[in-house]
Amino acid sequence: MTKKKKVFFRNISGILLLNKPLELSSNGALQRARYLFKAKKGGHTGSLDPKATGVLPLCFGEATKVSGYLLNSNKRYITTVQLGQTSSTGDTEGEILKSVAVTEFSDEKLQAVLKQFTGAITQIPPMYSALKHNGTPLYKLARKGIDIKRKEREITIYELKLLERTNDTLKLDIRCSKGTYIRTLAQDIGDELGFGAYITALERTEVSPFDCSKTYTLEDLQQLAEQDEKLLDNTLLPIDSALNHYPQIILNDEETTQIKCGLKVSRNDIPNASLIRIYHESGEFIGIGRRSSDKLLAAKRMMRTN
Repeated sequence: MTKKKKVFFRNISGILLLNKPLELSSNGALQRARYLFKAKKGGHTGSLDPKATGVLPLCFGEATKVSGYLLNSNKRYITTVQLGQTSSTGDTEGEILKSVAVTEFSDEKLQAVLKQFTGAITQIPPMYSALKHNGTPLYKLARKGIDIKRKEREITIYELKLLERTNDTLKLDIRCSKGTYIRTLAQDIGDELGFGAYITALERTEVSPFDCSKTYTLEDLQQLAEQDEKLLDNTLLPIDSALNHYPQIILNDEETTQIKCGLKVSRNDIPNASLIRIYHESGEFIGIGRRSSDKLLAAKRMMRTN
């Protein structure tokens, strides 16, 4: 009997823009990618449903310290909406609850409805979601037939564009704030048109603040891993790429030692911002700071550096 070769995991840090495949959970995708990188530590930044595809930022090593800041990111999706039917889950995973004939309606009516759902709107999160009630995810309660009253939440739809339509389907391009449920948006649009709706396809195309024009599939990563580990590592973005919309400050050797030891740094150019990127004068990203109430630079989350 041959012994299974032991895999040695390593300390590697960076952010991967994974193109998550269909029918795989976000955690499943994370674990597959982490294994290919042999990364000791990894996490994802807001899950995609198994029935959804597209951009899923994964954080390895020290980058997991910034993953929480990505939960507030704006996102962009392309979705296909089936009119005339509703689903128990709002997508193809559930059972069809009702069907009605879709009668003809004008482009003008459709555009008026889409305009109605653009801007600041409210949504009631779906039961089939990862939100928790007394520590239990709502989707687990939904599977038991339990329905919990959910509070409305305010979200923002920055852009809602029609890409294609047939007599009973819509293809939409949606740019939205955190906390937006595309399934709920599709259902609400369908209800407003008078037919009901559910989504049959969902792809996340953008997550701010990243340039998502280049993403990697698990197959891409597998091929690179088989060629050369360095090629694989080159797919990772630097940790501070998740924070480039925040102001920065550059510290000298003495100030860097101070802040790494938990001491505040006195400067007259500290940005008045909720988060501040901190760099050593060599260009190395050393952590995240904040402006304290006494107008000093205080450490918020420091990176483990060489």
